[in-house]
Amino acid sequence: MDHTRDPCPWVILNDFGGAFSMGAVGGTIWHGIKGFRNSPYGERRIGALTAIKMRAPVLGGNFGVWGGLFSTFDCTVKGIRQKEDPWNAIIAGFFTGGSLAVRGGYKQIRNGAIGCAVLLAVIEGVGMGFQRMAAGSTKLDAPVAPSEQVLA
Repeated sequence: MDHTRDPCPWVILNDFGGAFSMGAVGGTIWHGIKGFRNSPYGERRIGALTAIKMRAPVLGGNFGVWGGLFSTFDCTVKGIRQKEDPWNAIIAGFFTGGSLAVRGGYKQIRNGAIGCAVLLAVIEGVGMGFQRMAAGSTKLDAPVAPSEQVLA
């Protein structure tokens, strides 16, 4: 359980802002390179800046909506289940993927929900694997009993 995070109503705003910032910064890099490469030779700097101004905020908004929805569903699932484990993130990912695909119809809702839940399950599984791997290196060894020590 992570006690360094804000309580559940405030963590939604925090995650929304963090996801927006991450998407905006990543979008600036991505669309800057893309705009630079797709512009004519003499106007590459202007093309990069134009692409950044047009597309980076959109990508930031898309990331923000995903982060805000996921955090909202995560807080809701935590409140309903009254426990904090990896299943909360997987269930929240299922609901997030389904709700973002709702305009596409039932098949898209199903595919989006399952795909997002699988993605979150992989992320949670890798996180648990890293925690287990890191915990093994900090395990303390029992001291050797004095009767077992070999006198040389």
